[in-house]
Amino acid sequence: MSTIIQSLLKEMEQEAQTTRKMLSRVPNDKYDWKPHPKSMNIKSLATHIAELPTWVTMAVTTDELDFASNPYQPQDITNTDDLLKYFEKSLANGREHLEKTNEKTLDEQWVLRNGDEIYSKSSKAEVIRMTYCQIVHHRAQLGVFLRLLDVPIPGSYGPSADDMSF
Repeated sequence: MSTIIQSLLKEMEQEAQTTRKMLSRVPNDKYDWKPHPKSMNIKSLATHIAELPTWVTMAVTTDELDFASNPYQPQDITNTDDLLKYFEKSLANGREHLEKTNEKTLDEQWVLRNGDEIYSKSSKAEVIRMTYCQIVHHRAQLGVFLRLLDVPIPGSYGPSADDMSF
């Protein structure tokens, strides 16, 4: 296995630890809550975070995602136990496919589009890194949602204010 793939697998596992902690804090009675009319509700946001590891699979097994021919169909998750199970399943799927791929595949181009409109053309390695960034980005959004609900926030790259004793 190449050192690039080993590095991507290590990063996947490190981010999974933080993602697990954050997803575990989603209150079962707040799945429909959203902080603003333009915001997603917690259910949509948390489900998207939980599914994102499957984008690693998509990156290494396909050459594109065309939203015009593949409309988004999110899972219907309604409680935190199922959310965590879904995340673990997505994570295992992404890890398995990344472990099976080779470095040459990572150099191949991958396209994100909506019909004729091309959003991005990137190497498959860049798509994997973008996926990890999306997980972090949406996890931070979820942290804001949870903070507004007065739910203690777990630490990410060190302790959070809720972990600290003053």
